[in-house]
Amino acid sequence: MKDNSLIIPRTASRWQTLDWQNSLKAMQLPLTELLNYCGVEPTHFNLQEAACEVFTLKVAPHYLQQIKKGDKNDPLLLQVLPSSLEIEPSQDTQILNFTNDPLEEASFNPVPGLIHKYHGRVLLIANPSCAIHCRYCFRRHFNYEDNTPNSRQWLRIADYIASDASIHEVILSGGDPLSSNDKILSQLIANIAAISHVSTLRIHSRIPSVMPERITNELLTVFSQTRLKVVMVLHINHAQEISPEVAEAAGLLQQHGVRLLNQSVLLANINDTTQTLQQLFFKLHTLDIQAYYLHLLDRVKGAEHFLIDDATAIGLYKSLQQTMPAYMLPKLAREESQQRHKTLIDLNHHPIVNL
Repeated sequence: MKDNSLIIPRTASRWQTLDWQNSLKAMQLPLTELLNYCGVEPTHFNLQEAACEVFTLKVAPHYLQQIKKGDKNDPLLLQVLPSSLEIEPSQDTQILNFTNDPLEEASFNPVPGLIHKYHGRVLLIANPSCAIHCRYCFRRHFNYEDNTPNSRQWLRIADYIASDASIHEVILSGGDPLSSNDKILSQLIANIAAISHVSTLRIHSRIPSVMPERITNELLTVFSQTRLKVVMVLHINHAQEISPEVAEAAGLLQQHGVRLLNQSVLLANINDTTQTLQQLFFKLHTLDIQAYYLHLLDRVKGAEHFLIDDATAIGLYKSLQQTMPAYMLPKLAREESQQRHKTLIDLNHHPIVNL
């Protein structure tokens, strides 16, 4: 297999076209092709094809290009590489309370496709598909089949939101909402904007950082024409993910009135050093992307090998506090299943603040 066979070339003339749809078609690939492209030997890893049957291997072509060839420890590769540990969990799995639904979202699911857990805001499963399957994804076992609304269920969702005047923010999630085409997104956003007490549209998406060609002129027009305040929460875990194309896409979103935040997940052997996190947060700052949350891992079955314990996480965060200004640092937090808010991590009541 040739090295360039998984790559969709991108030139200035193709930027902001509909070529992202070709990228979506190319994102699912066999494990052997991923390893061949990355130039690493299967013997370096404890791999398991069966893990791909439980949770499909998907990698957007642009993200694939950012992986350093020949580096078996590349932090981008390790985020998408299936492991036997996903289906052969350690003996500590039950003790550490890893489950299929770590956030117990099923108990906050009053209407198919809608999760209402936090006061004042609801989350919609806008599209079950992603451009990348992160192996630590907390929704890797989510029941998308029963939570991908049809047209009648969308009406029920709209009625639910309209009937509760306390809901001021609608969050589009998934999967990834930007997997939907511009026409569908435009209609969905228009339907939300028609509900007078909703003022903010928040979009949680990994796509701008893994498939920046998705940020088309058509999509930007949709965002710039709505009356809603549009906030987009990106998901970038490592500075290596921020290519020039990703930076350009971020700038275009900002130029069209979209406020950009970022949330990261603290992952063993990927971003669990002070230097790695510093590089990420400084790079986000240069792009005017607010570092929003640094999450501790959601304890979903199959992701145990990414876990970092609380003490290590707190040590890392305190090290960051000593070396970075506070305004560049995200909140260190976890999500607990029955809490109606994010839980900030206790730093022993003695945080070091560098203003």
